[in-house]
Amino acid sequence: MEVSSALDLRIAPMLAVSGTLPAHDDQWAFEVKWDGVRVLAYIDAGGLRMESRNLLDITARYPELHGLPDTLDGRGAVLDGEVVTFDEEGRPSFGRLQHRMHVAGERDVRMRMHEFPVVYMVFDVLWLDGEPTMRLPYTERRAVLASLGLQAESWQTPSHHVGDGAAMVAASRERGLEGVIAKKLDAVYEPGKRSRCWLKVKNTARQEVVIGGWLPGAGNRTGRIGALLVGYYEGDALHFAGKVGTGYTDRMLAELADTLAPLSRPTSPFAEKVPYKQAQFVEPTLVCDVEFTEWTATNTLRHPSFKGLRFDKAPRDVVKEPLFGGQ
Repeated sequence: MEVSSALDLRIAPMLAVSGTLPAHDDQWAFEVKWDGVRVLAYIDAGGLRMESRNLLDITARYPELHGLPDTLDGRGAVLDGEVVTFDEEGRPSFGRLQHRMHVAGERDVRMRMHEFPVVYMVFDVLWLDGEPTMRLPYTERRAVLASLGLQAESWQTPSHHVGDGAAMVAASRERGLEGVIAKKLDAVYEPGKRSRCWLKVKNTARQEVVIGGWLPGAGNRTGRIGALLVGYYEGDALHFAGKVGTGYTDRMLAELADTLAPLSRPTSPFAEKVPYKQAQFVEPTLVCDVEFTEWTATNTLRHPSFKGLRFDKAPRDVVKEPLFGGQ
């Protein structure tokens, strides 16, 4: 079917696999792993549509990006990238981005926009001037993307480096970044596929988990959530991965309580017995991101810390990811 406008397209983004630095790294490019949310931008003279990884329309959430069509002077394009908020030291902050992800109403969106501005870090182009570019190798797509000159206050085309992946990982660690993405130079773009042509090489242990319940707090958290009960999927089974009791602000705890209240259920969604008598269970429809030190022998998270909710991820896509270092 012939497509005349980028706004008529819907493309599921290509996904990376957790891994170590590849051998023969002169055949790979290395990009910063941004701690944000994946966004595809569909642009033509008629306007702009921005979609999350799970294909939800999030255009209204980021008004500072609405000038992208003017930058392209009426050209049609589909861009792939990450929406990021930076902290005072210039590092991506998923915690700060949370303040932009759950806001409704134009007035509130614009208030948060000034307090927590976002930048769209564009790393791929999937369609341009009526023609798909996904079958081009990575190197050619990056050349096409560079030719668009997407550099402004609210969007950037970050650099990439061919080869010397160990130095890139070391630099990212030094700056306190999450890690790097390694992309094979001759790889085409595979919509919706989790491909070994893209590798996540992480500096810290991060895992998406599904919220299946919570524990009441004690002490200074009396009357509030004390910890979330979380898990991951294997097939149809939600396996219990432990409790997450740190990483919250008072504001986060209040927002979590409001979000979880209508999801209450009388029985546990987990395949295993949860070892807490006070456990309150919820429908497993919400995903959050946690940082932790390691997996225990019983497949629970050691020392997990809450990083934020992930409304761009489907619960059934959450599986236990192996731990890999950057060396």
